Amino acid sequence: MSTILRSNITGFQMPTLLYPTSALAPAISQATIEYHYGKHLQAYVNKLNELVAESDFEEMTLREIVEFAPEGPLFNNAGQVLNHSLYFEQFTPTAPTNNHPTGALESSIKFDFGNFDTLRKKMEEAATTLFGSGWVWLAQDETGKLNIINCINGDNPIRHHMTPLFGIDVWEHAYYLDYQNRRADHVKKLWSIVDWEMIESRLNM
Repeated sequence: MSTILRSNITGFQMPTLLYPTSALAPAISQATIEYHYGKHLQAYVNKLNELVAESDFEEMTLREIVEFAPEGPLFNNAGQVLNHSLYFEQFTPTAPTNNHPTGALESSIKFDFGNFDTLRKKMEEAATTLFGSGWVWLAQDETGKLNIINCINGDNPIRHHMTPLFGIDVWEHAYYLDYQNRRADHVKKLWSIVDWEMIESRLNM
């Protein structure tokens, strides 16, 4: 699970980007990374720190805020900080040409979906048909089963007693500079840059 650092002086910090802003092109352009990570995520972090200050949630971790905060601005911004931290952490510019899960993650996908192609098709369908803004997640429930769930706006699987593994951001700011209204094209390109070792590390073994 991604860790968002928190300072007693300055509050929650931006997660570290693990690659140059140009490294994920052409799947995600440098302009989109700079806009999405540098502007949108920074705004969520700033607002979260503003809202959490001197609240009942001031001493909680980001995960605890997402899990327990009531619906409203604090939850929305905490959810988006967590969502985006997991999102930017899950990609790599060095993915192999035939990029697919291996190991324990591959075994779990085969058990719950039959094969990787079926999982991919179902996630693409969920991401392209989700109305409005939100996220589509591959998530693991408390029994260990893998599920595909839709989360509206800043919602996260943690809120539903699940562990988020791999998320597709279908807010327009995630893809509009590169793909305009072609959300499906954006979603298909993401598979080429997924860091499956990172995804597997999020599994509850």
